[in-house]
Amino acid sequence: MAGMTNTRDKRLRFAWLIIAPVLLLLVMNPLRADDTPTRNIVVLGDSISSAYGLATTEGWVALLQEKLKEESFNIEVINASVTGDTTAGGLTRLPKLLKEYQPALVIIELGGNDGLRGLSIKKLKANLNEMATLSQANGADVVIVSVQLPDNYGAAYNKLFKNAFTSTADATKSYLVPFLFEGLDSSSKWFQTDGIHPSAQAQPVMLENIWQIAKEPLEKLVTQ
Repeated sequence: MAGMTNTRDKRLRFAWLIIAPVLLLLVMNPLRADDTPTRNIVVLGDSISSAYGLATTEGWVALLQEKLKEESFNIEVINASVTGDTTAGGLTRLPKLLKEYQPALVIIELGGNDGLRGLSIKKLKANLNEMATLSQANGADVVIVSVQLPDNYGAAYNKLFKNAFTSTADATKSYLVPFLFEGLDSSSKWFQTDGIHPSAQAQPVMLENIWQIAKEPLEKLVTQ
């Protein structure tokens, strides 16, 4: 009987040597039912999204990251916006961003500089289309953010410019933010002294315009 007891004790000690490290790991890193893999959002934009003239933390992209945390979304926002960028520049940079971050969602806020420089509307549409198509081929949903030009660019050009965003979103089945500056007027409250770049006060309004459209694909990520 003593021999059987010693054997059983040895087996128990051996089992404990195996189980103890596992229990310690669980205590230090508890598993939770709501744990989900971190997903990435890439924001591909220009100065409007790079928080030009503001602290980075004041920009709508940084505010989006804060809101995602408040809403318990396990999502990281990568701000790949470059001041002065055009759709051609965004298209050039996009493949590397897709490869590096494998985003679940790409928000494209480009085209304003194309319009301000009077660049080809046909090329603008082609670039937007290719960026959306590349992103979708990489498994990402796409949000296209529409901007508008000042009235002095003429009604005809402005109409074609605005239609470039709408028609691309339709053609690629992307989500569309109809107008990033919805709810803002031309007063100094909403814009910096250059009259082009939104103020810190405008950023939460812009975020809300983005959020109203982006929340649908974001909610899809939670259920996947």
